[in-house]
Amino acid sequence: MGAVAAAVNKMGKDAAFTVSLMLKQLNHRGEDLHGVATPHSTRILDSIDPGAVKDMSSDVALGHNLHRIFPEDRPQPVLGQGFTLAFEGRLFPPAAESDIDVVVETLGSEPQKNAASLITRLNGSYAFAIASRDRIIAGRDTMGASPLYYGEDETISAIASERKALWEIGIEDTKSFPPGNVALMSTDGFTFQPIKTITQPLLNATDMKTAANRLQTLLQKSVRERLSGIKKAAVAFSGGIDSCLVATLAKTCGVELELIAVGLKGQRELHHAKAAATTLELPLHIQTYTQDDVDQALPKVLWLIEEPDMTKAGIAIPLFWTAEMASKLGLPILLAGQGADELFGGYQRYLKDYSNGEEALRNSIYRDVVACYENNFQRDNQACSFHNVELRLPFADMDVVDFSLALPARLKIQSPRDPLRKRVLRLVAQNLGMPQFIFNRGKKAIQYATGVNKALKRLARKDSLALREYVRRVFREVYPKRNS
Repeated sequence: MGAVAAAVNKMGKDAAFTVSLMLKQLNHRGEDLHGVATPHSTRILDSIDPGAVKDMSSDVALGHNLHRIFPEDRPQPVLGQGFTLAFEGRLFPPAAESDIDVVVETLGSEPQKNAASLITRLNGSYAFAIASRDRIIAGRDTMGASPLYYGEDETISAIASERKALWEIGIEDTKSFPPGNVALMSTDGFTFQPIKTITQPLLNATDMKTAANRLQTLLQKSVRERLSGIKKAAVAFSGGIDSCLVATLAKTCGVELELIAVGLKGQRELHHAKAAATTLELPLHIQTYTQDDVDQALPKVLWLIEEPDMTKAGIAIPLFWTAEMASKLGLPILLAGQGADELFGGYQRYLKDYSNGEEALRNSIYRDVVACYENNFQRDNQACSFHNVELRLPFADMDVVDFSLALPARLKIQSPRDPLRKRVLRLVAQNLGMPQFIFNRGKKAIQYATGVNKALKRLARKDSLALREYVRRVFREVYPKRNS
């Protein structure tokens, strides 16, 4: 895992120095090795020293920070046939050789022509940048599970794994790179081309039993692919249906598995997590926190997620703690159940959509799944990156997504008054032998279940502020130059 950055200087001036400045802001995503490249040369550094790349003068440059999790994780950027490449992420299942070799082979000698093939042919969670002659070719996987941002001003076009790298070089207006797209970056700015994006499939008129059986097969395949070649991994565990399904399916993959549950002291949900872990016969690590811990974590989390959003902060803090515990346990791979609520109608607000008919519910779910990269995946990846933990999301698999989006709404929510929702997913859990206290348990959002939201509200009240304004104030302290 690591970080990618790339820049094109519109004035014909040096971009390698600019890229080194960006990598310095992304050092937390990879401290082992650092690389900077022009279209025809690469330089690998032990530390980020902008002075060490001044003689690489080129108006097109890209770079990569590496955190080596596996021996086959190679320093980047790498040389191809007339181009250089930085590829950040993973292919699922992993290639027999290294993922980077597969990418270079796919690009061949025509990187601009073949960049689209990376997205159409290679399943995984990734972002990439290719330096070729006077341009950068960039892309992102269809689900957007790996973060990538872009922006430009009068002098520079740039992309990076986090916004802070773009802010560092003076680009204020940053946007999330659209998933499933390839972009051409040149002196004229950005030109985007959709390659493989999430579409609303035709309705699959299947029954509940058939759907549950097929869904179980697809989820098992997704989990197996994300654990291929892995000896040990962690699961972000709440005892809810999503994390229990991930844990149960992972248990069959021959991996040394550890469950991690976090929350403030005294939270009842931790007792449920313990009971669920005991039933699944999997080891559970419970870590409890205090209001002071929330106070200390908030600035770090806001720095990581780069948004003054109180809901996102409340979700990211528990995940930040979970990744921290996984790191301490020596478990660099973390599985989580993000995406399940959007795919299967887990949120209570979907009941209102259903009251307008099944098609209205299907459309609402589709829009939320398309937006998952901005609402969930980027936040969660960035919260884990600080601890050098690689987040893997079995529900963010294109086969799972395509199948789930095609299901009739009634297989997810029985009626506009359905208290449980996610019905087909609950049947999968039942078929796997989980007890009723797991598969019939209602949803409770992580920021409430862990007690983080309540702690944040207490911190805000101490300063006589509403929670929204309190989070914005802390964000301004972390990023004093940003308007929140």
